[in-house]
Amino acid sequence: MKEKPLILVTNDDGITAPGLRMLISIMNEIGNVVVIAPDKPQSAMGHAVTINNILHCTKIKIDDGSQTEYKCSGTPADCVKLAVSEVLKNKPALCVSGINHGSNSSINVIYSGTMSAAVEAGLEGVPAIGFSLHDYTWDANFEPARDCIKKIALKVLEEGLPKGIVLNVNFPKVDNFKGIKICRQAKGNWKEEFDKRINPQGKTYYWLTGKFIVEEDEVDTDEWAIANQYVSVVPVQSDLTAHTVLNHLKEWGL
Repeated sequence: MKEKPLILVTNDDGITAPGLRMLISIMNEIGNVVVIAPDKPQSAMGHAVTINNILHCTKIKIDDGSQTEYKCSGTPADCVKLAVSEVLKNKPALCVSGINHGSNSSINVIYSGTMSAAVEAGLEGVPAIGFSLHDYTWDANFEPARDCIKKIALKVLEEGLPKGIVLNVNFPKVDNFKGIKICRQAKGNWKEEFDKRINPQGKTYYWLTGKFIVEEDEVDTDEWAIANQYVSVVPVQSDLTAHTVLNHLKEWGL
């Protein structure tokens, strides 16, 4: 009998998030699951790691699944580092992160704790996928994504991924997807504003607000796919070098 693969599951919404619980249940159908997730929400933490404080990683049991679970006091990237370096006896065959409550398409990928966990796994040589649903509510319906998540995870286990490459998978908020699109990251940005207020003690404080602006409508982007009820799959890498500009900079004679 073939041994089941070891699968690491994490997220940025916290250990009790419904999206994580759904992802755990799906991975339990595929392999032996170990969960290491933040003990509290860590959304928009990007690739932050804990260097000026201690980390706690405590074994817990939340539901009746077959998985082994730990809650971690650190960030999503911390969770993956601890998993690979300290908790797991063997390197996992796959790391999955999510299911995030909210989209991580376009520029959001650089802010996302969900995707940073996946990228960290990729840096550790572990094939990884970040899953997100375009619904920010706590009681979002993740059920329509179940079969697609399992399909993509099994394909990555079968085919593998190039070293350092991870997948960013985003689901539209619909009951039935038109299909899966392999996409590039759309050009977009946040038009941000700060809501300035004064507290009862007379001190100024701010709430960050804003609106996401898509700067293109090309059909090969993740934003187009999601807007048109497709699942978007974008290959992501940690190398941020603008390779197309290297030769131009060399001409500066610095």
